[in-house]
Amino acid sequence: MVEERAKTLENMKANDNTEWVMRLIDRYYPEGSELRRIFLTHSRAVCERALQICDRHPELHLDRQFVEEAAMLHDIGIFECDAPEIHCFGHEPYLLHGRIGATLLRAEGYPRHARVCERHTGAGLSKEAIIAGKLPLPAEDFLPESLEEKVVCYADKFYSKSKLERVKTTAEAERSLARFGVDGLARFKEWETMFG
Repeated sequence: MVEERAKTLENMKANDNTEWVMRLIDRYYPEGSELRRIFLTHSRAVCERALQICDRHPELHLDRQFVEEAAMLHDIGIFECDAPEIHCFGHEPYLLHGRIGATLLRAEGYPRHARVCERHTGAGLSKEAIIAGKLPLPAEDFLPESLEEKVVCYADKFYSKSKLERVKTTAEAERSLARFGVDGLARFKEWETMFG
């Protein structure tokens, strides 16, 4: 496992194709800010896990570069949200961070990456769950569809921005997902079978 982690980190550092990702992050997350530290620590952990999945499952023919980019950007919209416990002092409900990030990435010309942003909350949110929960989102499905979207969403469930040093167990990730309903939990368990 240590060798696998070292290989993944080495591959991340060697990839010059992700420089644009850091330039985009720099634009919204100022150097030296606590929010930047939280954002990067979380995103790198999610990215590392997602890339390990890519490396363990060559049979899935995942777009590794896209997974790396999308994992680093999946939470790009948090700065606009009201979540002071993680140094986000915006005005929008935290639940909207995926939609905010998607809007931002579409405006920057990255629609494929935007889809990951808007579909990673919970294990994706169905139209029915949005309506039933009276969530402040359009009444439509925001479910991961591509394998790459699913990998990033799955990897994200093991990390919290409020407890950066902790990696959730599968059971803890499942308990966290329970609040999004049984459908999300079923999707996560399916991904565990595919990627775990």
